[in-house]
Amino acid sequence: MQKRRCWDIVSLYRWAAMIIARDELPRYVAALRAEGKRIVFTNGCFDILHRGHVEYLSAARKLGDVLIVGLNSDASVRRLKGPERPINPQDDRAAVLDALRAVDAVTIFDEDTPAALIALVEPDVLVKGGDYTEATVVGADLVRSKGGRVVIVPLLEGRSTSALIARLRGLG
Repeated sequence: MQKRRCWDIVSLYRWAAMIIARDELPRYVAALRAEGKRIVFTNGCFDILHRGHVEYLSAARKLGDVLIVGLNSDASVRRLKGPERPINPQDDRAAVLDALRAVDAVTIFDEDTPAALIALVEPDVLVKGGDYTEATVVGADLVRSKGGRVVIVPLLEGRSTSALIARLRGLG
């Protein structure tokens, strides 16, 4: 038997953490459910990743066995944030999220809200940041109707992509 280098093993392991096409998502979720995994879902633009995002995603991951992140497409971000956003294209944002230890899978969605994606995943735990309330979380009613729960994770004070972009623009 040929010995594998450590990187080969790590690469094989990281294959489980991936960017998943939406049409592959049902099969991925079914495999997780068959293994009895508790699925956590969150979503966002994640345009310029900062410490607040990392801590938020780490907190979300601790609520279950697998964290799936729904990432707004470039078109979706433009509709939500304006024509100058996103700063980073969706493939770059997805790759950065995928590299985080807390994130098990990333899937990109083009709608303005993740409602259809949440219905597809039917997570055990739906997580949003402290700038939301349970009443304003898209998909909360669906998740609760399936026996899941909604968790609001407090934001890290003073961390915001929009504030960071404004600050950087002021330097130019």
